[in-house]
Amino acid sequence: MKESRRRFEKDEYAARQNKTRSAMEQQGFDLLIVSDPSNMCWLTGFDGWSFYVHQCVVIGSHGELFWFGRGIDAPTAYLTTDLPQSEVIPYPDHYVQSPDIHPMEYLADILKQRQLHTGKIGVEKDNYYFSARAMEALTHSLPDAQFQDATSLVNWQRAIKSPQEIIYMQRAGQVIEQVYQRIMQVAESGMRKNELAAEILHAGTWGTPEYYGDYTAIVPLMGMGEEASACHLTWDGTHLEQDNGMFLELAGAHNRYHCPISRTLYFGEPPAKYRDIEKVIGDSIELLLPLFKPGNTCGELAQIFFTHLQKHGYDKNNRCGYSIGMSYPPDWGERTMSLRTNDQTVLQAGMCFHFMPGMWFDDWGFEMTESITVTEQGGRCLANVPRQLLVK
Repeated sequence: MKESRRRFEKDEYAARQNKTRSAMEQQGFDLLIVSDPSNMCWLTGFDGWSFYVHQCVVIGSHGELFWFGRGIDAPTAYLTTDLPQSEVIPYPDHYVQSPDIHPMEYLADILKQRQLHTGKIGVEKDNYYFSARAMEALTHSLPDAQFQDATSLVNWQRAIKSPQEIIYMQRAGQVIEQVYQRIMQVAESGMRKNELAAEILHAGTWGTPEYYGDYTAIVPLMGMGEEASACHLTWDGTHLEQDNGMFLELAGAHNRYHCPISRTLYFGEPPAKYRDIEKVIGDSIELLLPLFKPGNTCGELAQIFFTHLQKHGYDKNNRCGYSIGMSYPPDWGERTMSLRTNDQTVLQAGMCFHFMPGMWFDDWGFEMTESITVTEQGGRCLANVPRQLLVK
């Protein structure tokens, strides 16, 4: 690994690999094919914008570990992992997007050569980066293997963050603080939304004088007026309007670790409905922050939040948070824990969540969220962005 690219010590990567192998043994897996780039990076450090082609890290329950991917991406593995050259296995470029042959067929031959083609093999079936055709190629090429879904096996090993991971998320928090400071400096009615998006992207990449801003797994999300009722809209070329509000769902990122923070921005004097929901959501954050501590469950926190909403005459029919950490497009969530009433996951120190009490109504919306790490004393916010309706 190139030292300027090293994010963690070798011992931390080794501990992660051993933790994963223990989970594999508990579930009876002999081999795991890991295609989620977040999981690949967490296990080995591999980091590149190459997840649009087939690639993976293969880890065995008894020591096997190698990277497999497109030939032109092998230098990325040399630069960002500590894998020996013999464990960086490229496939030829004519396999890329071919209608006739598939990279998983090439991988199957590698597994046969290494006597890894039998036994129980886990694959991340329900994953953005693993296709139906990839599954078909593997099952056809390895008839003696027993394939089973292992979509979230590695994700769950990532749930409790190491001290260094928490540091990176705090640095991402400092990046998002700078982003919101820039928004308050430049945003004004009449400005085109794409101009504001450009300012957000610039500030998020510039970061702080000490810490660079990485690209985020989700682009800036924003909606104004009735478009704020659609929580996942992006910008267009229309103008920011006076006497109107918009949500901003943004994140800072550093070394691939994320700190999402959402706020609502209003141009002019906010009407009562904005101030009313601002207070309810602000109070809910104050109510739940002390409860982000070991022993409580995701479901218990969610129930307290939803009860608080209903007490004040509001209803929300979607989760109010999820686990966060390292991620790649198209999502900065870890796809494990959710703050839902039926999620009985017990909180542990070092877990991190985006507490997301966003509210979307028929013709407007409001977001005010926090990224939180679980501590023995309760939740600690990873960023310090003014927790209020932003007014220009």
